Amino acid sequence: MGVSHKGAISLGLLYIPIGLYTTTRDNDIRFNQLCADTKERVKYKKYCPSCNKEVKSDDIIKGYEYEEDKYVTMTQDELEKIKTKKDKTIHILQFVNLPEIDQIYYEKNYYAIPDAGAEKAFELLRTAMLSEGKVALAKTVIGTKENLIVLYPTEEGMIAKTLFYQDEINSIPKQLPRVELSEAEITMAKILLNSLTKPFDASVYKDEYQERLRDAIMQKIRGEDIVAVDTSEPSNVIDLMEALQRTIDMSLQEKTGIA
Repeated sequence: MGVSHKGAISLGLLYIPIGLYTTTRDNDIRFNQLCADTKERVKYKKYCPSCNKEVKSDDIIKGYEYEEDKYVTMTQDELEKIKTKKDKTIHILQFVNLPEIDQIYYEKNYYAIPDAGAEKAFELLRTAMLSEGKVALAKTVIGTKENLIVLYPTEEGMIAKTLFYQDEINSIPKQLPRVELSEAEITMAKILLNSLTKPFDASVYKDEYQERLRDAIMQKIRGEDIVAVDTSEPSNVIDLMEALQRTIDMSLQEKTGIA
């Protein structure tokens, strides 16, 4: 796994060189775009209308449109020149109690791995944060964006979570109406929650649609027809309490195996 970003955690005089590594991978099936007539792969060319030719990657530069059809160009060296020393480090701004950060702000996760020789300082910071239940709020520049980052300690190491800024979060599109709930409805809902509560184990879950998609692709390769799966809609149970009771009963049946 290649490093996504090289930097260093900076806290006062503490300087801990680290690398950020992606925590996830994309296993989804990808389809290519084909010509409907020939079934050949559709190709896209980067084309300059003034030069009347295809443009290679080495001939492409970054440009910002400040007026219509007017651009100012920036080279990679120029972009690096405007980075301050803080921009090049993961500069800790403050420490925060984890529950204070709303989940809506989280964007991407990275493993934060210390460089050789920086393990002790890294472990000291991780241990102190974990024991105090704190996360570190930091800033660093990745590419051409200054990212807010949360350094989140775990039992195994540390996760760096990039955050959205406040002005990147959309407001709720529609306010939910206030509704009255009876004590009986709330009690029944709590029973349902507790009947379905168990320890989290990510390994038991998988993308079942992707499995069906792979099976369908293999069927097509073998020249077989695709058979439709069950697409029936659930019945519309009007009575809320009846719906809760039925769901609880189904949950208990799954647990006990008794129909």
